[in-house]
Amino acid sequence: MVLRTKDIHQIVRILRQEVAKWKTPAVSAVAGRARDPFQVLVSCVLSLRTKDETTRTAFARLQPKARTPRALLRIPVEELAQIIYPVGFYNQKAKQLHDIARALIENYGGRVPDTIEELLTLNGVGRKTANLVVTLGYGQPGICVDTHVHRITNRWGYIRTQTPDQTESALREQLPPDYWIEFNDLLVTYGQNICVPISPKCSQCAIRAYCDRVGVDRRR
Repeated sequence: MVLRTKDIHQIVRILRQEVAKWKTPAVSAVAGRARDPFQVLVSCVLSLRTKDETTRTAFARLQPKARTPRALLRIPVEELAQIIYPVGFYNQKAKQLHDIARALIENYGGRVPDTIEELLTLNGVGRKTANLVVTLGYGQPGICVDTHVHRITNRWGYIRTQTPDQTESALREQLPPDYWIEFNDLLVTYGQNICVPISPKCSQCAIRAYCDRVGVDRRR
């Protein structure tokens, strides 16, 4: 099946209805409350290789003490690691957050840059995080591709790519720009609940008529 633009319109409409049943991803929840690029950046760092509930809890402890890069930098690294525990790699992330806060102060006057190219210069910030900051923090066009977006769009047969970076490039060419910002939230939530990595719940999938199920050997 070749997905056409009108199919994507319908898929997005269905996904909007479906994902309303579940919790918003942690980083998006932060952005919805604060619309603060620094808070989005911090929550992105915490969320890497960490479950959403753990990210929410750790961020809730940290946020009142680290609303700005300068406030975060005043927290000793050891104390910062204790605050964000048990997020994945909490010691490493505490040092990374210090490095990021210092770079923002020294190079950007304490302000988070609003371009992907500048964000990529920060310690440990990759394209996924950079796109999230640009889209959720600044409301600018961007496509955040994580493992869910990469897996699901290839599973549909909408694109044929090997890496998330290739997926981002392909989606920038094919996906209607009106959907760029929300696409990650829709697919992350759907990927956590229905279109899971192993044995996806195809019998419960509201968009199965549009899916080629590429690479799916077992399904429920």
